[in-house]
Amino acid sequence: MATLTLSAPAKINYLLDVIAKRSDGYHDLRMIMQRVNLCDQLTLTVTDSPDICVTCNSPDAPDGQKNIAWKAAHALLERAKAIQGVTIEITKNIPTAAGLGGGSSDAAAVLMGMNELMKIGFSDRQLMEIGCTIGADVPFFIFKKTALAEGIGEKLSPMPEMPKCWILLINPGIHVSTAWVYRSLQLTSTRELNKLPEFFESIEHIASILSNDLEAVTISAFPVIAEIKCRMVNYGAVGSMMSGSGPTVFGIFKDFASAEVARHHITYGTNWFSATVETL
Repeated sequence: MATLTLSAPAKINYLLDVIAKRSDGYHDLRMIMQRVNLCDQLTLTVTDSPDICVTCNSPDAPDGQKNIAWKAAHALLERAKAIQGVTIEITKNIPTAAGLGGGSSDAAAVLMGMNELMKIGFSDRQLMEIGCTIGADVPFFIFKKTALAEGIGEKLSPMPEMPKCWILLINPGIHVSTAWVYRSLQLTSTRELNKLPEFFESIEHIASILSNDLEAVTISAFPVIAEIKCRMVNYGAVGSMMSGSGPTVFGIFKDFASAEVARHHITYGTNWFSATVETL
């Protein structure tokens, strides 16, 4: 049977503005989203039976129908009216529930991979429409560019070219509920959004836009996030911020060596997840 192995990259948010709560319970957002080369690996195999089978090597990510990859495969097969099925094997390298978009990236990889394997012929726009029904971040990974994301995240515009950065990721291993963070967020009624630069000449330009409205909520419950941010800067990060609703903190560094020195010092004696990665 036809088989395809794909990489599903993580993301960070350089910017996350929460503009307003919508009547459907979601929030209108303005985000700048950037992919990085920390990737899950997915192997897709088309089967003659109509079943969908998902297995994952991580105890923190479910097998079967509870996995977002299963939901993506099911949505695509329904839309395509396909009579075949698929087996999906996931090797997780991106921490789960970490603000790094690992599940959404897996779902996007399933949509793109099955579309290719089964020669369905959907455009990226059609795949993004399906992805939006699965998760707000899924269309971004199909978009495959650094993006300004608006609405609930589904309205995507390419950002001006940005310099490549070395990114240090540190996750202290605490569980943060995204739903709780948004419920706890106090929105102000009069909000002026910062104007975004028209071009980015240096990583200092990127660091100048770092902002995350969700940080205050998450840090109030988990002050270790603020401690990691502070230590990142003390060890040479040009800028540091929490990604998404957390708890992963990222720092922007000028080179791999300085990021690795910071990683060693900050995580020494802990069991925290850490990785030095590059922007895509």
